[in-house]
Amino acid sequence: MNRRTFVQSLAMAAGAAAAPKLNTASEAATPKAQAFPLSIMLWTVFTDLPFEERLAKVAEAGYSNVELVGEYRDWKEADFSSAYAARKRLGIKFDATAGLVHGVADPASRDAFLAELTQALTPMENLGCPAMIVLSGNVIPGLADEAQQQAAVETLRRAAGLINGREIDGQPVRLLLECIDQEENPNYFLTSAVEAIEIVRAVNHPQVQFLYDIYHEQVAEGNLIEKLESHIDVIGLIHVADVPGRHQPGTGEINYSNIFRRLAKLNYRRNVAMEFLPTGDAMAALREAKALAFSAGVV
Repeated sequence: MNRRTFVQSLAMAAGAAAAPKLNTASEAATPKAQAFPLSIMLWTVFTDLPFEERLAKVAEAGYSNVELVGEYRDWKEADFSSAYAARKRLGIKFDATAGLVHGVADPASRDAFLAELTQALTPMENLGCPAMIVLSGNVIPGLADEAQQQAAVETLRRAAGLINGREIDGQPVRLLLECIDQEENPNYFLTSAVEAIEIVRAVNHPQVQFLYDIYHEQVAEGNLIEKLESHIDVIGLIHVADVPGRHQPGTGEINYSNIFRRLAKLNYRRNVAMEFLPTGDAMAALREAKALAFSAGVV
């Protein structure tokens, strides 16, 4: 399963509905001065548990940020209130969410995207979640790449106007444009980080940034650290998983120790989110990933 199929399963289930920390010995030995906050993409772990129990597991693993993929799609008002209270009780923040159906690179769906984003701001406010992950959508047959790129720029400029100066939970509302590698979705338009970054730079708005998914970019093009160094100013979120298999750091070919160290040297201060499918025990994998990030990414 990937995030895309997870979103699709949520949408099918929802139809058209609107929108005590564990103190282990390993944690005690972990350095406390961390350069960047860590988060967990919730669709990847503890999926057999109810939502609030999943948040408790995140806190138990030592994380204080969670990212969503529209799990709240069919929630009622009481569900939002209960989830918000649970995250406050556990000391967790919802730092980003995803799950919009429409992409930004199809000019024919621009109005639908903007309407969907406008509607999504209400549950984001109810959850105290200030960032929305957005996708390009697929290649449009018969439409030149340049036309799709310009469509993405124009759609994001219009979207930036909707959120300009807006805050949720004391943080600016942000849109985070993400690439998907061609192996996961051969029809997807934006598979190159450089091309997505060019779009973000053309939009030229501080609330529109690039989501650098290390896993996707390693599959697509590689050269990971050079892109960090060249474009750190527009990177608003980083997602972490190893290649192959989308498993935890250390199971594949990506040297995450080097990446975390470089992020610290570059003074990166936004979230780094674990979006991996654990091999074996999820709690152990999350704690090991946290320990690696702490040991490598210390100021």
